[in-house]
Amino acid sequence: MLHSQLIHPEILHILAAAGHHATILIADGNYPASSKRGPRSQVVSLNLMPGVVTCDQVLQAILSAIPVEAIRTMETEKSGPYALESDPPVWSQYRKTIRAAGLDLDLQPVDKWEFYAAVATEDHVLTVQTADTQRYANILLSVGVRMFPQG
Repeated sequence: MLHSQLIHPEILHILAAAGHHATILIADGNYPASSKRGPRSQVVSLNLMPGVVTCDQVLQAILSAIPVEAIRTMETEKSGPYALESDPPVWSQYRKTIRAAGLDLDLQPVDKWEFYAAVATEDHVLTVQTADTQRYANILLSVGVRMFPQG
C-alpha cells in the first residue's frame, strides 16, 4: 500500500521514471494540453466536469509523492480580457499547499509565452489536465533530488 496521497497508477508510473529537472505541468481546464507540451510529455486527463478536479488538488497529491525544487506559474496579463490587477486567488491556495507540504519554495511567475516555451522542452514528462476553472491556475513543477542520509 502506498504512503503518499497520490494513488493514480499512470501518474505514479510517469513520476517514478522522472528524474532531476524533469518538469510536470498541472494544467487548468483552459490550457491547450494537446498542443502546448514537450515532445516526450504524456497527458493524463483528470477533467471530469468543470471544477473537478482542481489544480490545487493535483498539486497536493504530487507534492506528497516527489521532491520539487521549483514551481513556476503563468504570469497574469496586465491588459486585455484576461487581465488581473493582483495575484490570482488560486496562487494563495498554492502557497498554503506548498507550506503544508513542508516546502520552502516561492511561486515564480513567468511570462505567458515563456511559460509555454518552458513546457515545450525535452524535460517535460507529464501534463495533468484538470478541469480547474480559475484563471492562471497552470503550474509547472521541477522535480528535485531525493536526499538520503549519508553513512
